[in-house]
Amino acid sequence: MAAQFLRRAVGSHTSSSALRRQFSTGAPITATLFPGDGIGPEIAESVKQIFTAAQIPIDWEEHFVGKEVDPRTQSFLTWESLESVRRNKVGLKGPMATPIGKGHRSLNLTLRKELNLYANVRPCFSLPGYKTRYDDVDLVTIRENTEGEYSGLEHQVVRGVVESIKIITRQASLRVAEHAFQYAKAHGRKRVSAIHKANIMQKTDGLFLKCCREVAEKYPEIVYEEVVIDNCCMMLVKNPALFDVLVMPNLYGDIISDLCAGLIGGLGLTPSCNIGEGGIALAEAVHGSAPDIAGKNMANPTALLLSAVTMLRHLELNDKADQVQNAVLKTIAEGKYRTIDLGGKSSTTDFTNAICDNLGIGST
Repeated sequence: MAAQFLRRAVGSHTSSSALRRQFSTGAPITATLFPGDGIGPEIAESVKQIFTAAQIPIDWEEHFVGKEVDPRTQSFLTWESLESVRRNKVGLKGPMATPIGKGHRSLNLTLRKELNLYANVRPCFSLPGYKTRYDDVDLVTIRENTEGEYSGLEHQVVRGVVESIKIITRQASLRVAEHAFQYAKAHGRKRVSAIHKANIMQKTDGLFLKCCREVAEKYPEIVYEEVVIDNCCMMLVKNPALFDVLVMPNLYGDIISDLCAGLIGGLGLTPSCNIGEGGIALAEAVHGSAPDIAGKNMANPTALLLSAVTMLRHLELNDKADQVQNAVLKTIAEGKYRTIDLGGKSSTTDFTNAICDNLGIGST
């Protein structure tokens, strides 16, 4: 099941095919790496170690969060970091923490807006051998990533009264809906559910639904339905099997994708990849930076590893992706080496080494 989910999880683009041809000639592919904050550098090291053991010739171009705001980006991310992703077309990002209430632009929002990462794709599947309250969870959330309530447009009207503006556009709605239906068609998915609150937000969510309906007409072989966000949450916790592919505006996607992660064990097990214009793919771990355990060799690198697998799928390096993915899932299923959050006692190092041993070619 897991292989079905992650295989070519984000589709392919002309640019990724060009990178794959470069790979086939023996030349390494350059990918941008944001190790991130807190536990980020530790789990990024795990990815690099496992990629080396699997003999995946990726050259990592590392970029770190700055200590001062770059006026060109209005955040701690530098313009050079953004240019690296634009140039390489592919990247991997660890957790990044934005100071709360300090007036700084969100690091994640900066990446999404500046790189036009319009769709966040999160496969959510039950991991073999890791028991949760639900069995055989098998769904994908596709979240519009650039507008909605997360447009960052807020102001104070008078003292004690603030307004936050929700932006929904036809262009962005059509684009993410098209991606959802293309994804469903490419992966043999039978149903696309548009999640909304158009009964209350008739103009904004109404426009989103209108765009989804327009796209759905081009895919008659795929069942299309519309589900109100609160009812969707109830249905998900009662029976996740009712859903297949879910597409939704930004805020709803943030909530629903985390809810789905909880069904299979948490954000520490959930892969994620952002798709942008021009074939850009930025895979990321969506969990927090966990500063309380940073530097203690306790962090679980699974989410970043499975996200790195989606990056390999994007590059159409499916054999290498299978190798890494199977090693991760086998290590978790065996149960001998698990980090504390998975109910084990292993360190990040031990867990990483166990995955290397399960690659089938030995570690280097």
